[in-house]
Amino acid sequence: MKIAVIGLGKLGSPMAACFASKGHQVVGVDMNADFVAKINAGQAPVFEPGLQELLQQSGSNLTATCDTKSAVRQSDFTFLIVPTPSQDDGFFSLDYVMSAIRPVAEVIAEKDEFHVVVLTSTVMPGATGNQLLPEIERISGKKCGEDFGLCYSPEFISLGSVIRDYLCPDFTLIGESDERSGELLESIYTSVVENDAAVQRMSFANAELTKLALNTFVTTKISYANMLAEICERLEDGNVDVVTNALGLDTRIGRKYLKGSVGYGGPCFPRDNKAITAMCQQLGVTAPLPLATDEINRHQVPRLHQAVMSRLPRGGTAGILGLAYKPDTNFVEKAQGLMLAESLLAAGVNVIAYDPAATETAQRAFGDSLNYTSTPEDCVAQSDVAVLTLPCPEFKAIQPQDAVGERTIIDCWRVLDRDAFSKVCNYIAWGTSDVARSHGGAESHSQHITAKAA
Repeated sequence: MKIAVIGLGKLGSPMAACFASKGHQVVGVDMNADFVAKINAGQAPVFEPGLQELLQQSGSNLTATCDTKSAVRQSDFTFLIVPTPSQDDGFFSLDYVMSAIRPVAEVIAEKDEFHVVVLTSTVMPGATGNQLLPEIERISGKKCGEDFGLCYSPEFISLGSVIRDYLCPDFTLIGESDERSGELLESIYTSVVENDAAVQRMSFANAELTKLALNTFVTTKISYANMLAEICERLEDGNVDVVTNALGLDTRIGRKYLKGSVGYGGPCFPRDNKAITAMCQQLGVTAPLPLATDEINRHQVPRLHQAVMSRLPRGGTAGILGLAYKPDTNFVEKAQGLMLAESLLAAGVNVIAYDPAATETAQRAFGDSLNYTSTPEDCVAQSDVAVLTLPCPEFKAIQPQDAVGERTIIDCWRVLDRDAFSKVCNYIAWGTSDVARSHGGAESHSQHITAKAA
């Protein structure tokens, strides 16, 4: 197939490369001339593990341009993967989508062939059918379902694992204007995915709601696990991993995203949770669950902040290992480690940090106010209190000898050897009774609960 991908950012470039690596002829479009030049030179324009290798596999199947109309004229499908930023009211803006669709619709007006437009950006329920579709018909003068097709097909991917998620999705979601368009899009996905992922085809509105519902359900699991973690910290011998591992064995629940640690962040989860809340308010639907999920999530950084401050000696240094919102990405929006650094700096604490991928991004946010180390071991060694906010594989290489001394390590993901590190420093496995025990409070908490139970 001949495919145009409009938007060559963190998601668009990997999508274009995935299509091209499977033999499709792909033209990427972006107004960023540097992105276009890099794609044409076979260089990754954004940081994403595996992207450079995939671009090399794509070869001449992938080119790029700043000319949207030229790309659409050459293609049978146009994928739109442009920003839909959150507005103050929680809803998603369609400004970039509407701007991107105008030249596409103008070319559709010229074409005799059936052309399928695929919107992959996250939008509010009703946006595709009530706003995007009429705009294409108005500009092109053609009829959707007869002269051209329209699909809403968001991806369920995560930065740091975008390529794997594209090629091996749990399922593929298609909201279709008509059966023909849905079948054509499904055929493309079938040619690209490397597993036997199910395909779910439905109306625009149901697909738009499914996208929001999936992300907000995942945030609910995260916040629930974090609530359990705080409970376990106040129980004698409490351990959130023991509890959630058992819960996850129930097929109605599952283990994914059920691990008490830090709050969720990144480009999707926080805003999607707010968006579904705003939608419910507009529709008059009582929806306390997303509000509670968000409240628990916003509680996590202050909770960590207090844990650090209560253990930090006067004039001491706090170390943060992990500034991105997850491993293998340089994206720091709403990242727990970055927000913890902000709160500690605001309290006058000397903060040092290490991140395998996000140091340069963090430097743009903090300037000279935050210092960085070249290795995770150095970050631990130079800290009075070190906090592991990410489960980066690199952090597992930290050895007990790197932590010897009068220091505290708060291991939010419990990636280090609890027994070994407890012998050389004040090691705290977040989400366990270590938290209370380090202040001598576990016994009083357990006695209180026993008395209540009696």
